[in-house]
Amino acid sequence: MLLENFNTAPREAAVAVVKPALDIARWIDAIVDGRPYRSVDEVAAAAATVAAPLSEGEIDGALAHHPRIGERPQGESAEAALSRKEQPGVDADAAAALAAGNKTYEERFDRVYLVRAAGRSAEEILALLQQRLGNTPEQELAVVDQQLREIAALRLAGALES
Repeated sequence: MLLENFNTAPREAAVAVVKPALDIARWIDAIVDGRPYRSVDEVAAAAATVAAPLSEGEIDGALAHHPRIGERPQGESAEAALSRKEQPGVDADAAAALAAGNKTYEERFDRVYLVRAAGRSAEEILALLQQRLGNTPEQELAVVDQQLREIAALRLAGALES
């Protein structure tokens, strides 16, 4: 949808565009109610900042739509299609390292490892995973919040540029 159409679309249609980027009702409402936007960059900036910070419950709910990093997302949902486009292809060694890292992360933080994969190599994603394992649970929650927002901003910008 073009930005001009998004700005003038009925609320339900605008929600349908926004929801796959980050399925958190409070965030969706803030983005949709913030219309009209002057540019896609303005929408992306709003996506990165509105409804901050997300609660732990909101984060956990949003993570339910994200596959493990390095695993091929399954299903036909909009979120799965977006994840397939965002995650880099990985070789067998990187896939094994990511699987092991995901297991360690999930044991430590009791949630799936989430990172903005778009524009990052498997090696960068692995390095970030190792670095983040040193975070406290509170620090990591803040990082996940920020990563969700980066992903949402990229997804929303992509939806409005097509």
